[in-house]
Amino acid sequence: MSEVNGPPGSARPSGPPGPSGSSGSSSASSSPGASGSSGTSSSSGRPGPSGPAGARPVGGWTRFVTARPRLSLLAALVITALAVFAGSGVADRMGSGGWQAPDAESSYATEALEREFPASQPNLLLLVDSGTASVDDPAVAAEAARITERLAGEPGISGVTSYWQTKAPALRAEDGREALIAARIGGDETEAGETLERIAPDFAGESGPVTVSVGGPVAVQHEMQTIIQEDLLRAELIALPVTLVLLVMVFGSAVAALLPLLVGIVAILGTNAVLRGLTEFTDVSVFAMNLTTALGLGLAIDYALFIVRRFREELDAGADTRTAVGTTLRTAGRTVLFSALTVAVSLSAMLVFPQYFLRSFAYAGIAVVLLAAAAALILLPAAFMLLGHRVNALDLRRLLRRGRRSGAGAAAAAEESGKGWARFARLVMRRAPVFAIVTTVGLVLLGLPFLGVKFGTADDRQLPAGAESRVVQEHIRDGFPGSPGGGLELLVEGEGTPAAYAALKERVEKVPGVQRVDGPVTGEAVAYFSVLPKGEAVGQETQQLVRDLRAIPTGSLDTSVTGTAAVLVDSKDAIADRLPWAIGIIVVVTLLLVFLLTGSVLIPIQAVVLNALSLTAMFGAVVWVFQDGNLSGVLAFTSTGDIETTLPVLMFCVAFGLSMDYGVFLLSRIKEEYDRTGDHERSVTFGLSRTGGLITAAAVILAVVMVAIGTSRVTNTKMLGLGIALAVLMDAMVVRSLLVPAVMKLTGHATWWAPRPLRAFHQRFGLSEGESAPAASGAKGGSGDPEKPAADGGTGEIPGAAREGEKVTTGA
Repeated sequence: MSEVNGPPGSARPSGPPGPSGSSGSSSASSSPGASGSSGTSSSSGRPGPSGPAGARPVGGWTRFVTARPRLSLLAALVITALAVFAGSGVADRMGSGGWQAPDAESSYATEALEREFPASQPNLLLLVDSGTASVDDPAVAAEAARITERLAGEPGISGVTSYWQTKAPALRAEDGREALIAARIGGDETEAGETLERIAPDFAGESGPVTVSVGGPVAVQHEMQTIIQEDLLRAELIALPVTLVLLVMVFGSAVAALLPLLVGIVAILGTNAVLRGLTEFTDVSVFAMNLTTALGLGLAIDYALFIVRRFREELDAGADTRTAVGTTLRTAGRTVLFSALTVAVSLSAMLVFPQYFLRSFAYAGIAVVLLAAAAALILLPAAFMLLGHRVNALDLRRLLRRGRRSGAGAAAAAEESGKGWARFARLVMRRAPVFAIVTTVGLVLLGLPFLGVKFGTADDRQLPAGAESRVVQEHIRDGFPGSPGGGLELLVEGEGTPAAYAALKERVEKVPGVQRVDGPVTGEAVAYFSVLPKGEAVGQETQQLVRDLRAIPTGSLDTSVTGTAAVLVDSKDAIADRLPWAIGIIVVVTLLLVFLLTGSVLIPIQAVVLNALSLTAMFGAVVWVFQDGNLSGVLAFTSTGDIETTLPVLMFCVAFGLSMDYGVFLLSRIKEEYDRTGDHERSVTFGLSRTGGLITAAAVILAVVMVAIGTSRVTNTKMLGLGIALAVLMDAMVVRSLLVPAVMKLTGHATWWAPRPLRAFHQRFGLSEGESAPAASGAKGGSGDPEKPAADGGTGEIPGAAREGEKVTTGA
């Protein structure tokens, strides 16, 4: 994997290159198409716009970030150190829930039951195993009573009950060897986790004739939080060295390869500090830390790849360091900023959802994207000013070339890679209808399994098989009567009478799908019934039962339904209500931003449709693998037969944003060349030749990071990492390489059409990476006929592309 059209890994002296070039490549191109583009060398030794003779004045942002490079880097070091301090312990303050809509009926009922009837909502379960004896054995009963009394005396514990107190059949295993002690740990998720950490060691393990295991929702959440932290550390230890090796292969220079990693580390540490601050004001999910690591490394590497590569090209073209930095920021830097905005917008769409699980990913994503872009646009220029040509130092690829001249080897590999992508683009466009149809049909077929998606809720089966809290829940699920965890609670508020409660209970018992109704348990102007459904805990039958219970006429009493199935129903409704808004935000802002970049009406529509199409394989794989359980043995997870409701929304927003990231880099180069030559087909070929290798390299590196995240032992994290890795690779290697050139060939010059008012709007407010003037002689001025003479003299080569013995630099 070599850098596309990148400079050799060895340092070069500054100043205009000589006519014959050095290190096996010439410094300038004699092609007419090579002139007029920002950052390209003109013919026969005449420096181009970025060279000394044609250098633009350095000012504005460039002057600001390069005036005091040592001071800038020192300030960054101090700020990063403060971020390490500010972000320490952030994971301990995060929650592992957040799937429930806080403004839903089930949330209201849950909070009311916790307040009025703590015993009705136990979140701590002690599984008491009596071994070979019966749980009714006097010695076992005495020890269980002692444990129950001790648990009730613990601070923060309320609503303690046990089988030995109530003799309730639901608290005793069918084989008579296990029974439960249930309790409620008060406080929010953080406080409940701290209480659990304090008391669990005192209760778990052997105690006289019994063995006690700790379970329940609070134990599941706490264990999930701990495992995620451990897995994230392991993922970082896997991803960082592998990423460094890949960057060395891309850049050649070890110095250049370290720069993206430094940008990523700054972005990750800064985001941790931001999330730590947010935990003081709102709930933040611990799962968001996975996205922080993945996007922090992935996007920092993306942005740094393009910026470092452009800077090295400018140096190779003969520009002095400050001029090279200025040109890099005006071109690649502008595109990086634009790309960061598009990704941030896609992630910000998750703010419209009420579940803090989704909102947490928006907090983390927006912060890490903007910090990665800021670090790339501030720290890299400062580092460039200090390094100069030493950015090419320590060319480690020489070890793999077995004595070949490093400069010639790197230049030849870069030139050959660019030519290869150009040939591939021309092949795709010659058979555009075939590639467009076959690729589209293939992606649609890969996405078909998603039509059978079933939505559910996360439970203990997210954890690895040996986790203690999961083992407890499995014993309860398999060995205890009824439908543990699947019961519904009907909260009744108002001045009820025994007769009114009896009449309501009778109506509830007649609802289809009800197996048994217990209660009422009464308080002051409040009561509740426990409803045991006939169907599965979160099955379609039970979800319909929730809706039927909510439709029962209750007279003067107010009723609310909660329980696992009720939470799922409310979560699905909340997502369905707000999903059009989220999609609308993403689509409208994407259309606007891509229009500002290209000035075209059709290209933004193509970008939205093709980006969405690139996600089909991810969604199909999620259902086929994680819902249906295929590859569950290989990937070491337990299929629950459904997908957690919020995961597809999260994966869509993240993967769509990353697709736009790559799309912006490709479209900016196509647009730059089209402005210069007016040749549509050649511009598409040029753009793919200049960005194909880098986009592929960036996608592979990001996929490595996501796969490292996907090694997590928590199923949802595994699904997130592996699913987005697949989406990124499909987008870079299929959509950008096949669909984009094929579709743009089919749409021809209509691709660039816009009505007059929009053209005027774009001329005033539009964004562009290139600073190129239209081609002077030989360009077709927009005819787009590849057979007519053009800037390349009809040779069929890409305008401005390197030929044998020549070296041309272009935009990032």
